[in-house]
Formats: sequence, structure tokens, C-alpha cells
Amino acid sequence: MASGFQVLQLTEEAAEHIRTLLEASDADPLGLRVSIKSGGCAGMEYELDLVTEAKSGDDVVEDKGVKVFVDPAATLYLLGTEMGFETTKFRSGFTFKNPNEVSACGCGESVELQAADLSKFAQKN
Repeated sequence: MASGFQVLQLTEEAAEHIRTLLEASDADPLGLRVSIKSGGCAGMEYELDLVTEAKSGDDVVEDKGVKVFVDPAATLYLLGTEMGFETTKFRSGFTFKNPNEVSACGCGESVELQAADLSKFAQKN
């Protein structure tokens, strides 16, 4: 459905942190999986897991030397997203600049997302 588009892009910091996670794992992972699950006060949460085996239908993003596997159910919610990684005084973690985000909760752990409008996305590319 969204083939031909790169679902998301990584910042250098995100790619470096993914490399660190992959190298530290004993499971010999292929990359990192990004999915969306129901939960949190805004309705949805990003879920991240190490991938040891690709699943049928995954969108595979290869960016800056790492692979990110996108759950097919999350593709339309993540289209156009920039995945970053930041360390602040109080927390460190992955960040998502997602044009499909409608709102987010105050704690920053959950979001409300809408499916991307592919016609608008195609016009930008």
C-alpha cells in the first residue's frame, strides 16, 4: 500500500543508538522493529523490539547503516516520520517527529495518530 516510499528516516543519533543496542545483544539481531500498540492516555504508543527474524509484510528501512523493520499495521501511521534519539538531563530515549500525530499526552509516552494521506505525501516527493 505504501510501497515506493521510505516509511521513516533516522537521525544519526538514532542510527548510532540502534547500532549500540544491536552490538550489545546476545541474540544476534537483524535490526529494530517499530510498531504501534493501543495504550496510554492518548490512545497509542510506539513499541520497539529487537528483531531476530523478519516477519512477512514488514517494511524494511535501511538508513545510515542499520535496519528498521516497520510492522505493516503501523506503516500508514509512521509514513513521513523522523526517528531520533536524545539524551536530556532527566531522560534518554527514541523520539518520533511524526506528521501523522494528532495529539500527545503530557508525559510524552503516548500519542494519538491518524493514517497518513498518501495523496498529500506523494505531492511532497
